[in-house]
Amino acid sequence: MSTPSPAVAVLRTEARLFAREPGALFWVMVSPTVLLVILGLIPSFREASEDLGGRRVIDVYVPVSVLFALIMSGLQAMPPVLAGYRERGILRRMSTTPVRPGALLTAQIALHAAAALVSSLLVIAVGRIAFGVALPGNPAGYVLALVLAVAGGLALGSAVCAVSRTQKIATAVGSFVFFPTMFTAGVWVPVQAMPDTLQRIVGLTPFGAASEALDAAASGGWPSWVTLGVMALWTAVLTGAAARWFRWE
Repeated sequence: MSTPSPAVAVLRTEARLFAREPGALFWVMVSPTVLLVILGLIPSFREASEDLGGRRVIDVYVPVSVLFALIMSGLQAMPPVLAGYRERGILRRMSTTPVRPGALLTAQIALHAAAALVSSLLVIAVGRIAFGVALPGNPAGYVLALVLAVAGGLALGSAVCAVSRTQKIATAVGSFVFFPTMFTAGVWVPVQAMPDTLQRIVGLTPFGAASEALDAAASGGWPSWVTLGVMALWTAVLTGAAARWFRWE
C-alpha cells in the first residue's frame, strides 16, 4: 500500500479539521441558502418586477446568494485560519520538514474553494426546487463566471491574510472588507436595481463584476467580456499582492 504524498496528507488533515468547525461550515455552506429561503418567503419577492425586466427579486438573489457563499469563504473563514497558523509558528516549523508551508496554503485554498462551490450548488438547487428559479440559461458562461468569482474571492482572502500579522487582525481586516463586498455583490440592494451611475462604479469591483456576469449567464446570455476581464484583472492583482506581502512567519 503506497504512502500518500505530504501534500495529500496535509489536505486530508486540513479537511478533517475543517469538518470539525461547525461555525465555518454553517456560515460558508448553510447561511447562503438560509438567506435565500428567508428572502423567498417574502411574498413580494416572488412577484414579477418591472424594474427587473419582468423577473422576480428571488430570481436575482440566487446569484447574489452564490456570491455571499464566496464572500464568507474567502473573507470570514480562510484568513483567520492561515493567520492563526502563522501566529502560532506552525508555518515556520513546517518549513524545516518535508512538508512545505505551501502545501498547507494550497490545501486551505482548495478546501475553501470546494466549500464555496458546494454551497453555490446548494443555493441553485434550493432556488429551483423551492421557488421555481430557472437554472442558468447559459451553463458554460455561468461556470466560467463562477470559477472567476471563486478565484477572485480567495485571492482577496489571501491578500487579507498577507497583510494581517495575527489572527485577530485577520478577523478585523476581513470584517472591514466584508461589508463593502456585501454591498457590491448586491446583498443589500441587487446590482440590477441600483442607479445607472452607481451600477457602473460597482461593476468595476470584483464582486460587482461577478454579480453582473452571473446574472447575465443566469438569464441565458454570455457574460460581458468587460465584466469577465474585470474579474480576471482583480484576481491577478490580488494574487500578486498576496504573493508579495505574504510571510511564513
